[in-house]
Amino acid sequence: MPRALLSVYNKKGIQELARGLSGLGWEIISTGGTARALEDAGVVVTKVEDVTGFPEMLDGRVKTLHPVIHGGLLARRDLPPHMEALQEHGISPIDLVAVNLYPFRETVDDPNVRFEDAIEQIDIGGPSMLRSAAKNHAAVLPLVDPTDYDLVLEALRNDAVDETLRGDLAMKVFAHTSAYDAAIAEYFAKDEFGLPSFINLSLNRTQTLRYGENPNQAAALYTTGEPDGIGEMWQRHGKELSFNNLIDIDGAMMSVGGWSDRVACAIIKHTTPCGVALGNTTVEAYRRALATDPTSAFGSVVAFNTVVDAPTAEAMADLFVEVVVAPRFRDGAVAVFERKKNLRVVEMPLAAPAGSVSFDFKRVRGGFLAQERFAYSTDQTSWKVATQREPTADEWRDLYFAWTAVANVKSNAILLAKDEAAIGIGAGQMSRVDASFLAVHKANREGHDPKGSVLASDAFFPFADGVEEAAKAGVTAIVQPGGSKRDEEVIAAADEHGLAMVLTGRRQFRH
Repeated sequence: MPRALLSVYNKKGIQELARGLSGLGWEIISTGGTARALEDAGVVVTKVEDVTGFPEMLDGRVKTLHPVIHGGLLARRDLPPHMEALQEHGISPIDLVAVNLYPFRETVDDPNVRFEDAIEQIDIGGPSMLRSAAKNHAAVLPLVDPTDYDLVLEALRNDAVDETLRGDLAMKVFAHTSAYDAAIAEYFAKDEFGLPSFINLSLNRTQTLRYGENPNQAAALYTTGEPDGIGEMWQRHGKELSFNNLIDIDGAMMSVGGWSDRVACAIIKHTTPCGVALGNTTVEAYRRALATDPTSAFGSVVAFNTVVDAPTAEAMADLFVEVVVAPRFRDGAVAVFERKKNLRVVEMPLAAPAGSVSFDFKRVRGGFLAQERFAYSTDQTSWKVATQREPTADEWRDLYFAWTAVANVKSNAILLAKDEAAIGIGAGQMSRVDASFLAVHKANREGHDPKGSVLASDAFFPFADGVEEAAKAGVTAIVQPGGSKRDEEVIAAADEHGLAMVLTGRRQFRH
């Protein structure tokens, strides 16, 4: 009779796996809470202590760390001395192990977790069993991913367990335990800078792509398992996502993530917004965002920060769009979008408010740069009015909007806003005065009147010329970080033209 050892923290699917194995004539060995869950489901279970002859002890710290368990896992069936040793010591082989581990990473993601509680979530027996089973995968099926339970049961029923399946399962185990150990190492490696002295990236290939940024470059999507990340993306309609689509989707959801209590829409081209606006409905927010720069919106990615309905989908019917992305779509909206077979419709969660530090990585030759992931700030206690004139109530409203909206525009970035909608965006320029000129130029080109608008700059004005350009166009208020050695000149230029200027004390470069 083949034997399976089932010992899991996450009980998802384990009862069904056990029933399926029992139906195929397997003996089920289990531990603690898993054994109780299986018995409640009517599965006949042999408890580990009845196999080892030794009780679970030390609050469960020691239960499977025993030669009877690891001998049964590690013995090579094709070596007579191994099988003779098992017989001599009364050890029976174990043919399948299903184990998943204590939730260490999820535990330490809580910034208030106590060290003592974190330590107790370091699994010892689980990784040991998984690694033993994976090392001997020619004879033992190692299962660490509950989504593989049905696959393995089906293979067993059809006598289709082959080397490829065994190898894939072993690879998953080693990748999983490697990532688990890396999370523990990172926890212990934190220092006074708030960044670990050790980072081990564990990436899972989620999707192969047709090509990369250009057709001659091979590419794939790899995910980290980070909550609310691109690994939780769900494509509901359309052709395969491209490398560039995925980059734009990430930038698009970042661009609408700064408003938690308002409906927002952003239109993205080449990872930076060409339109962004708030509205009372998704239809209104979309139409106002599109009005920013309808010329550039052709072939764009459109993002929303809330549920998208059918009227919004109808409103988008006349625009060629590569991707529409939102946290959720109503079925009626998907039905409308399905009229365009190539349009990609993607659901992706908004990033949760940051708890513990998460990282953003940029690749450089031979290494990675790591930084704390950008988080929108609602704290305006550091904001100060630097000019003689204070903003009016309407200007304050638009300054708050513009400061959030400019955060995801590539530097050098200038954004003009009026009535909580962008009317001109200058992005990616080598000088800030050129970014100011471009924002005004785009506003005029699309029929917007910059007079009475506000301006947001993602970093300080190094010279007064950017303010002069804005004033000439009719801008009445500016929000910027400040911090230039020429701040006095810049503020004086604003005063000369009667502009209100607010300094935030916080730069928002997106390089």
